[in-house]
Parts: sequence; structure tokens; C-alpha cells
Amino acid sequence: MPKFNFSLKALSLYLCFSFFGLFVYSQTDNDYYKFVDSADIHIDISSEKALSFLQAIPKPIENYISGRVAEYYALKALVHDDFKEYTKYHQCAILAIRYAEKEDDFCIAGEASIGLYSNLYFIGNYDAASKYLKKAKEYYKKCDNEYGLIEVKQVEAYAKFLDGDYNACNDFLLSELENYKGIKDDAYYYMFALYMLTSNYIYLDDLKNANKYFGDFKKLKTNSTVTKFNYFSFEGAIRTCYADVFLKQQQVDSTRFHLKKSSKLVSYMSEDALRDYYRLFADVYKYEGNIEKTEIYIDSLVLLQNKLHSNTIEASFGVNELLIKAENELITQNKKKTFYNFFIGFIVIILLMLSLLFLFSYKKQKVKLVTHSREKDTSFFYLKTNNEQLATKVYGLEGYIKDLKKEVKEISRTECVDIQKVKIKNLYKNLHINSSTLLYKSENHLDLVNELNIDFFTQIEEKYPQLNKSEIIICYYLFMGFTNKEIAVFLNATVRSVESKRYRISKKINLVNKDIQLLDFLQASFSSALSRTIV
Repeated sequence: MPKFNFSLKALSLYLCFSFFGLFVYSQTDNDYYKFVDSADIHIDISSEKALSFLQAIPKPIENYISGRVAEYYALKALVHDDFKEYTKYHQCAILAIRYAEKEDDFCIAGEASIGLYSNLYFIGNYDAASKYLKKAKEYYKKCDNEYGLIEVKQVEAYAKFLDGDYNACNDFLLSELENYKGIKDDAYYYMFALYMLTSNYIYLDDLKNANKYFGDFKKLKTNSTVTKFNYFSFEGAIRTCYADVFLKQQQVDSTRFHLKKSSKLVSYMSEDALRDYYRLFADVYKYEGNIEKTEIYIDSLVLLQNKLHSNTIEASFGVNELLIKAENELITQNKKKTFYNFFIGFIVIILLMLSLLFLFSYKKQKVKLVTHSREKDTSFFYLKTNNEQLATKVYGLEGYIKDLKKEVKEISRTECVDIQKVKIKNLYKNLHINSSTLLYKSENHLDLVNELNIDFFTQIEEKYPQLNKSEIIICYYLFMGFTNKEIAVFLNATVRSVESKRYRISKKINLVNKDIQLLDFLQASFSSALSRTIV
């Protein structure tokens, strides 16, 4: 061969190794996405554990969780909110919005904007708050989030609640209360509405209605879609409202009852509810003439104020520096993106040139083969040997497929549906075990499995186009009766990953009724597909 062909091979090998290196690097990066997923799972259970997962991601995080930086900062904002570190919360929420815009994750941008609106409105910064509420509407419309738009309306009612316009707040909430109650997969909206209604009626001295809606509120304590932190935080605020009203009416026993209930919820209370809690205890003891205990609670109130003030000052020192750093990182990321685009364009051009050269070389070699077709040289013998090996492998594959067809016919003759499912399950396991010896490494054994039940895949793709390929495959394995552990082995994934995907599938297909399991739903919806396959 001429030197030109040798150089062409060397360049091809170099490009292959380069792409392989990029692939391995990207696979290493993806491992850190698991920390974000774990933090998301634990955020409603333990903020400390969620924070530990987020802190395990190396810096700069943009290099390790590309495309999910906005989610990282959104989760971190929730952690700081739980720790009552409101300045740090504000900082992380802003960063979440900036990266969400860059990553086109508008749902996260909407959530962060709602949080900023509530915090800014609470401290009286109404102009800045209204801007974030307007942004939240725009973001939720872009991501087509129906619940997000519901939340926007609800926080507008919350603004009336904070302003003391209790009647106007109640009018809006009562008109939407049944809609909130109907959201079965997330009872937060209903719980938030009941919290505001109860508090409003307490302040309006309508204890009959207040007790009514507080009773409905307490029924949500065991609801699986309600987080413990949110429920107890709202309950603590309601209890302090009751205590405040009863103290004004000089009903000290009732005041003490609700303050005692609140004592168990101190760790969940917001800053304003905690201040009211200490103030009310001090007022109760002052009313009873117990000056010593009055001073104890006044001291506790002062310590709380000092602690919050100290935390605010401490957090403020790093805000500007971190925001500037984030801006610089975004600029760097944009430069890198431009460079990568240029590099990819260059590679595409090189590949096109190589394709043309290979095509030219192929035609040239084809002419030589036609000219020297009768020559039995070493190259021809080598090709002949390879063809014989390939024919042997194809013959073996045909025999295996013939055996599979016999097994499928045997399954179709089985009258008992349960026995059919067991046999089909065993057939799939056999396919999974033997496919690695029958197919090349670049092929996928799932494609072979999918051919056996194409009706199921056609139906589910038409009915639920929002499901991606891996989610559809999990649905199929569930439908066929495989356990989470078996599915994890088939897909080379963890059991927790399969469980997480099952939860997301339920949300994507709007499986609202919690009494219906995903497995039962799939078998009820696609049983006809199984019967057609067996026939």
C-alpha cells in the first residue's frame, strides 16, 4: 500500500481513540449525577443528608454535573431554607435561575422564582417580589407546568394573607379549594390553602370555621404526598395563631394548650412563628405575674434575634463573591461551548473528507479485485476463511432462532395464562443469558426481545409519547412480571435506579389514584397486546 493509505489509517485510529477518550470522560462525569438524584430523594426526609450528597460533588461542579447545575442550586436553596439561612437561600435561588435559563430547565427557574417572591414579599420588598412572580408565570408557561401556574395563583393569595386582607384571601381560596383537593399526587396545595383559611378565620374571630378547616388540615398528617417539614411548620404557625387570639381574650388555659402543642414543633417553625412563640410565652407568664420565667423567654427571644442577625451578616459576606464567581463561570462555560462547537465542526469536516477518501479507495480496490479475480493470493484466502466462519456463526444463530420459535409455539398452546406468563418470563431470561454469545458487542439484546411483543411497544408509545425508551422498556418488563431486582440485572442498573424510574413513570402517565399500582395499571391497559403476541 502507498504511504498515503498508511497515513489515512493512522488518522482514523487517532480519531477513534479521541472519541473513545471523550466517551469514557463523559461516563465518569455521569457518576456524579447520582449524587444529585440522591439529594433530591433525601431533601424531604433529611436536609443534612441531602447536603452531604451535594457537598460530595467536586468543584467546580459545572465540570461534573453539566446540564444539572440549576437543579443542584435549587436543592441547595431548599437546604438553606430548612436551616433558616435565608441570605444563602436567596443566593442559591438566584444561581438556580441563572443556570436554569442556560440549561433551558424552566420548571426549576419557576420554582426558584416563586421562592424568591415569597421571601422578598415577606420582608416588604414588594417591587422586587412582583418581578419574580411575573418571571415565575413566564417560566411555568414555557415548561407547560400546570401545577406551577396553580402555585403562582396561590402565592398571590398568600400575599393577601400577609397583608392582613383575610376576607379577600378567603374568597379566592374557597373558590379554588375543591380544585386543590382534587390534586391527589401532591396534597401540598390543599394543605397550604387549609393553613391560610384556618389562620384567616382565627384572625377574623370566626373560631367555628377555623376549627372546621383546622380539622381538615390535621387529616393530611398521614398523607404520603405531604412532607413532614411542611406539615409541622404550618401546624406550628396555626397553633401560635390560636394562642395569640386566646391570650387577647384572656383565656390563659387555651393559650397554654396551644403553646404546649407548639413546643414539640419548634424545630420546624419559621422565623416569624418562632418569634411569636417566645413572645406569647413571655406574655403568659407576665400576665400570671411570674417575672422570672417572663425574663427567660424574653432572653430566648433576644438570643433568637441575635442568632438570626449573626447568620445574616455571616452569609452576606460571601454572597457577592460567589455571585461574581458564578458569573465568571457562566462566561467560561459559554467560551467552552463555542470552542466545542468549533471543534465538532472541524471533526465533521475531517470525517466528511475521510469518507470521500475511503469511497475513492474503495472504488479503486474494487477495480483491482475485478481485474485479479482469478488470482488465489493470500488476501483472497483470508477473505474466504472469514466468510466460512461467518457462515458457521449464522448457521448456529439460525438453529437458535428455530429452537426459540418452537418454544414460542409451545407457549401459545398453553391454556393457562399464569403458566404462559411464567414460560414467557423464563424465555426472556434465556434470551438475556444467551444473547451475549449470539450478538456482537455493539448490538443490543433488548432489540431482539422487543421484536417478540411489538404490539405492546406500539401501543404504549402512541398512548404515552412522553415516556423515553428506557422508561418504556421498564414498563414492558414490569408488564411481563419481572421484579425490580431482575430488571436491574437486565439493564445493568441499580435497584434504586429502577425504583426511581418507576416513580417518575407514574408521574408522567398521571397515575393519580395512589390505590392503583403501576404494575396493575399496565396489565389492565395492555393485556390485549400480550394475548395477540401469544396467538
